Amino acid sequence: MKEDDLQLVKLLETRVRQLILRNKELRQQNAQLWQQVTEDDAQIQALKEQNKQLRAQYADLKTARMLQLSDNDTRNARQRMTRLVREIDKCIAILKAER
Repeated sequence: MKEDDLQLVKLLETRVRQLILRNKELRQQNAQLWQQVTEDDAQIQALKEQNKQLRAQYADLKTARMLQLSDNDTRNARQRMTRLVREIDKCIAILKAER
């Protein structure tokens, strides 16, 4: 072989080694990225579950609030009705007294 051919072979060997090293680095980086994806997927699932639980709690609180309002409204309506009945009774008593 000539001197130029030897240099070309050495250059080719050097480039192949560089490619092998780069391939190794990229494989490691790929493995790290896949690990990160797996961790992120697990975190997403945990957050979805937490979101589901919070939505259920919110729905329960909304229902409880509606029931609480209904109880208060019912109590207020009964008190008003009682007042109205007393006023009507007073009016009836006044009308009977005037006869």
